[in-house]
Amino acid sequence: MEMKLSARNMLKGRVKNIVKGPVSSEVTVELMGGDTIVSVITKTSAEELKLAEGKEVLVVIKASSVMIATD
Repeated sequence: MEMKLSARNMLKGRVKNIVKGPVSSEVTVELMGGDTIVSVITKTSAEELKLAEGKEVLVVIKASSVMIATD
């Protein structure tokens, strides 16, 4: 079965690092160009996706806003 999503921002990469916590996991993905993206997902999701360093993944970005602030 082919997965289809409404999100248009999908980036290919490989899992570079996973920091597992009691409830969530911080997953660092290295993109094809060498940039990295960090995502925090539930521990259960990380386990169900069988994430491991080196695994090829898609980073899917769907957000109505992204905010950055400074003093």
